[in-house]
Amino acid sequence: MRLSQLFTKTSKTVPADETARSAQLLIQAGFIHKEMAGVYAYLPLGKQVLDNIAQIVREEMNGIGGNEVSMSILQPKDIWEKTGRWDNEKVDNWFKTKLLNGTELGISLTNEEPITDMLHEFISSYKDLPIYIYQIGNKFRNELRAKSGLLRGREFLMKDLYSFSRNQAEHDEFYEKAAEAYMRIYSRLGIGDSTYRTYASGGIFSQFSDEFQVLSDVGEDTIYVDENRRIAVNKEVFTDEILTQLGLNRDELVEQRAVEVGNIFPLGSKYSDALGVYFTDEQGGQQSIIMGCYGLGISRLMGLLAEHFADDKGLVWPEAVAPAKVYLARLGDNPDVVKQADELYNLLTAADIQVLYDDRDVRPGEKFADADLLGIPHRVVVSDKTVSSGTYEWKRRKAQAAEQVSAEQLLKTLGIDA
Repeated sequence: MRLSQLFTKTSKTVPADETARSAQLLIQAGFIHKEMAGVYAYLPLGKQVLDNIAQIVREEMNGIGGNEVSMSILQPKDIWEKTGRWDNEKVDNWFKTKLLNGTELGISLTNEEPITDMLHEFISSYKDLPIYIYQIGNKFRNELRAKSGLLRGREFLMKDLYSFSRNQAEHDEFYEKAAEAYMRIYSRLGIGDSTYRTYASGGIFSQFSDEFQVLSDVGEDTIYVDENRRIAVNKEVFTDEILTQLGLNRDELVEQRAVEVGNIFPLGSKYSDALGVYFTDEQGGQQSIIMGCYGLGISRLMGLLAEHFADDKGLVWPEAVAPAKVYLARLGDNPDVVKQADELYNLLTAADIQVLYDDRDVRPGEKFADADLLGIPHRVVVSDKTVSSGTYEWKRRKAQAAEQVSAEQLLKTLGIDA
């Protein structure tokens, strides 16, 4: 991507209506546009980050047998009435609408009911199970107070997976596989060391759940961490009974602030029974299906990563999710400089390395400031000086100073065999 062709621009002005550092930086860097409180549009660079996070999640969900689908945003009232969750007294953050004929519809909040109801068509025998279905799509929740930028929105991108098992043992085995997959996701995103599997309340889904909490000063949750076992307990269920059940010693736990970036819930047969979805076992008897729910906020992760790694110069993206691996800054319009920069750009893109090519006619200082604000992992400069010396100027995003490197050194650093 050439910056001269990108319609977005960076800004030095801090948005007055945003208190979260992550949201301020994402807006200043041109990654997102605020439509209203809790609702953001993702601009080209922001969408690339979002897509990169989603792809990591997709790979891990496929790796444990997930089938990806795309569910509708409009949902029928009747299936939610069967489980008792249409009532605003039970679920108070619905967005609802009506057709012209007066028929009430829900706007996608979660998908236990729609996916379970869909399986009437596909489940009859024990041979049809287990099934693992997931989607990556927008969710809508009528939050009383949307805050912290992407960390708590009214519209957000989420991965939700649902498991359907023949018995509790089969469910439990997959549940642990999903938990392990979640930890792999966080490790690939660079936050594995800061993420703890956390015992918590199940809210509107079940009695208890497992959350995945990332330590952060901006977190809304208080958790108590066992550093040795790398597990934690949410303050909302922090009782002696729970500690005994988990085998934790209160004196060995450390209080921390954290951001929830995922959760998994055991659902039992609550939803499958309510919607009348059963299977026939080997003896011909009707049996209940044991379900689980596995949620992960992709746009929330984007906000968390922006907050977690930022410094005083701007965003600092992990390579796995950055919108580009290399920020190529061309200084001046000397034909030799243009030729060398264009050749490097073509070489890198041919090697499937994402490059953000700053070919704009602006001052070097502005290019360097933008490179830092955008948070691209590697900055490479082509100038009169580098052309005359036969080198490139290379700098990692967090490094204090740039280095002069040969073409061979640069390509090796970027993972290309010279």
